[in-house]
Amino acid sequence: MIAHLRGEPVLAGDKWVVIDVGGIGYQVHVTQPALQLLAHTKEPVRLFTHMSVREDAITLYGFMHQSELEMFRILIGVSGIGPQTALNLLSQIGIEEFAMAILNEDEKALTRISGIGAKSAKRLILELRDKMKKVSQTMVSGYTGRAGPAVLDAVSALISLGFAEKESRDAVNDAALALKSPAVQDLIKAALVKMKDR
Repeated sequence: MIAHLRGEPVLAGDKWVVIDVGGIGYQVHVTQPALQLLAHTKEPVRLFTHMSVREDAITLYGFMHQSELEMFRILIGVSGIGPQTALNLLSQIGIEEFAMAILNEDEKALTRISGIGAKSAKRLILELRDKMKKVSQTMVSGYTGRAGPAVLDAVSALISLGFAEKESRDAVNDAALALKSPAVQDLIKAALVKMKDR
């Protein structure tokens, strides 16, 4: 399993880049925003990677941030969503915006993404919403804040969407301090805004 690569981008295609790591070139499929950035840099970069192994191919998918990789893995765990569809989705919508669409059950926002129809949007909302409910509070048991269960639920929801635990906890904590008696949904929305601004 290749977890990450660090090297120089030496070649770019329409959906991939080649990263030179010690004289070996790795072809990595990336999102469009990452491609635009990597195609114009010769500086060493680090990509967090997911390796997909099939009978006829071994494919690397690369991401600039760990949270994007986690979201990619969550997406390919949804029935009917393969690696290419997940990459296409992450090319067209930011993680925060996608998270808001799931949390608000906004099918219209999801169907605006090419390759995502009404059925896929419903499936994404259903499966990811269920995933959030299954995240146990023990994942955030280290937090003891004034907002109590609402904070724990908000942090659990963000973790289930692929955000790092510390990043989620810090953002929700900041949001809880700024809001009076916040509901879980309010905390999540405010935390997503804070993470986007960081």
